[in-house]
Amino acid sequence: MRRAYHIHDQNELYFMTLQVIDWVDIFTRQIYRDIIIDSLAYCRKNKGLRLWAYVVMSNHLHIIISSTRSDLSGVLRDFKRHTSSNILQTMCGRIESRFYWMKERFETASLRHSRNKGLQFWTHENRAIHLWSRKWIFQKLNYIHMNPVKAGLVARPEDWLYSSARNYSGLDNVMQIDLIGIDD
Repeated sequence: MRRAYHIHDQNELYFMTLQVIDWVDIFTRQIYRDIIIDSLAYCRKNKGLRLWAYVVMSNHLHIIISSTRSDLSGVLRDFKRHTSSNILQTMCGRIESRFYWMKERFETASLRHSRNKGLQFWTHENRAIHLWSRKWIFQKLNYIHMNPVKAGLVARPEDWLYSSARNYSGLDNVMQIDLIGIDD
């Protein structure tokens, strides 16, 4: 992985894309999207995560995050570990039409890395992009919110329930975030 995509400063603001192995469309089910939302909310409340923007798509999520505890890498590691474990446990414990296909994808992916054991849910890459200017911040904020529109899922960004576009529009939302002010 290129050095440019690593978290170099644990106190700074980053745009990241977290993707599911082989782009498996697992977040088409609400139960799995809710695990992501609950875990992000937990990290905000208990681990010092500042969540400035997010969108949960069918097989990935985009986030703008920072940390109040100078441990952004640790928070992200814990988030990925917890969500993968929780999602895989939920997937194995319910009737899931794509269970065997998804399990095979996650098993095959785990064989590609020596540090894996069992199943791999997330890719190892986070594609962390340091947001060092106001222009970059608002470019990525717009990118995140327009993702469901460009995918043809909704007509307006604020119509996607699993997006911070609803927070920025003052609408009911599934999770509180840290809002980036216009004057920030």
